[in-house]
Amino acid sequence: MTLNDDDDQPPADGGPAEAAHYIKGAVHDLACLARRHRLEMLAYLLDMAHLEAEERLRLRGR
Repeated sequence: MTLNDDDDQPPADGGPAEAAHYIKGAVHDLACLARRHRLEMLAYLLDMAHLEAEERLRLRGR
């Protein structure tokens, strides 16, 4: 087996767009959980992360 075999390569993570899409959904769910438990500042910060992920996706779509 050589280092160039496909089996030796780590699995790809899908790139920045896929990461931003995943993060967008994850932080949205976490922000909802934070609001449900009246963790306002945490919900706010998670909402900001959600907006940042949306912006990254919007800019990549240009």
